[in-house]
Amino acid sequence: MSEKNSYMVFSGTNSRYLAEKICLSLKCPLGQLVVTRFSDGEFSVSYEESIRGRDVFLVQSTFPNSDNFMELLLMIDAAKRASARTINAVIPYFGWARQDRKDKPRVSIGAKLVADILSVAGIDRLITMDLHADQIQGFFNVPVDHLYASGVIMPYLQSLKMNDMVIASPDVGGSKRANTYAKYFGCPLVLCNKTRARANVVESMQIIGDVKGKNVVIIDDMVDTAGTITKAADIMKEAGAKTVRACASHCVMSGPASERVQNSSLEEIVFTDSIPYSHRCAKVKQLSVADMFAETIRRVINNESISSQYLV
Repeated sequence: MSEKNSYMVFSGTNSRYLAEKICLSLKCPLGQLVVTRFSDGEFSVSYEESIRGRDVFLVQSTFPNSDNFMELLLMIDAAKRASARTINAVIPYFGWARQDRKDKPRVSIGAKLVADILSVAGIDRLITMDLHADQIQGFFNVPVDHLYASGVIMPYLQSLKMNDMVIASPDVGGSKRANTYAKYFGCPLVLCNKTRARANVVESMQIIGDVKGKNVVIIDDMVDTAGTITKAADIMKEAGAKTVRACASHCVMSGPASERVQNSSLEEIVFTDSIPYSHRCAKVKQLSVADMFAETIRRVINNESISSQYLV
């Protein structure tokens, strides 16, 4: 069996846009899969071609709503029952990742639950990008290929050729990620110290570091309601920053996020296309990670190292 015939790539409904670009990069057709939906909201998955003895790669981000996750589980189960040789879940955005620990009494650890469900469903490998917390890799007992959006974001920032650049983290928790960028570009790091009134609501924020006359780049892993990142941008502008832009891996952008970004001091906000973004906002720019995932799939098939893909 030739390399091209040994593997097949399939996509869930809402990640098809990305799977098509991955297949274009791999120079292979996107596999035929049908999702049948019933009037009560239930749905079923059917492979329309034989996958017996093949390595299948199932592309589906598990962003809201939960149908995306359930669709992936049915795809995994159907592949297992159709005698696929290996089942590789390609999840550019791993949902529920913010629930990676018990941060207060009587709460679930959603990321661990999702990992357990995927394992029981039958995956042999997970390929994902920029998990909210690196330790989530340890929730799995199968190989995890953890990619980084820095592979596409860093070259974009370099292309801007900004002088007096400062890297900023919107909270203390993201300081490790931001520090990686600061070391790569050889520039200062600024931190924002925030307190929350409740989930998705920032009560207060202070800047630790100097941004006066600087071109600030805020680095984060995801932007949900954009409350934190727009507040940070506004405070930095007030503190004398020349320009403020933001870069984040995952474009969750729920609720009032697009409006907040449009009305904020941000020059632009750069995401990858791990999640589809339907709302139009002039300040939002998306960079594709399709080539990065395609190259990882190719290396997995050929049993090659993927570490050389990492810029940092």
